Amino acid sequence: MKIRDAVPDDAFAACEVMRRSITGLCTSDHGNDPIILRRWLSNKTPEIFRSWIRPGNSVLVAVDIETDNILGVGRVTDDGEITLNYVSPDARLRGVSTAMLAKLEKRAIERDNGTCRLESTETARRFYRARGYSEDGPAGLKFGTSSGYPMSRRIK
Repeated sequence: MKIRDAVPDDAFAACEVMRRSITGLCTSDHGNDPIILRRWLSNKTPEIFRSWIRPGNSVLVAVDIETDNILGVGRVTDDGEITLNYVSPDARLRGVSTAMLAKLEKRAIERDNGTCRLESTETARRFYRARGYSEDGPAGLKFGTSSGYPMSRRIK
């Protein structure tokens, strides 16, 4: 696997990974509620993905070096907020999210951030805790879910 900057041509495959990750892996967050899923998936389109690729936002993809298939998608803003870290259900438990998180944190450090912030799903909450993130407050209602845990970690 390699992690690289996303390019506009990645948009369709990256969105498929995000959409499959949300629908297949985050059921404890959305409970298969069509209204929540519609809200959550509404900005996971190729057009919107392409708009995220700009200065101030590092959009990264994890790619299988043998097949060139996208395995994961991540994004960190210029101020250290991790807004995406999705893995394909086919690549789950293969270290993709861990490698992506490390690369996103490295990008945040390169931009002189001392802390990374994110809003975790219930599905990923244990993952982030195991990597040193702590909860900064009660869960919100992101996309209508009962999760959305604000978390942060000092990175330097």
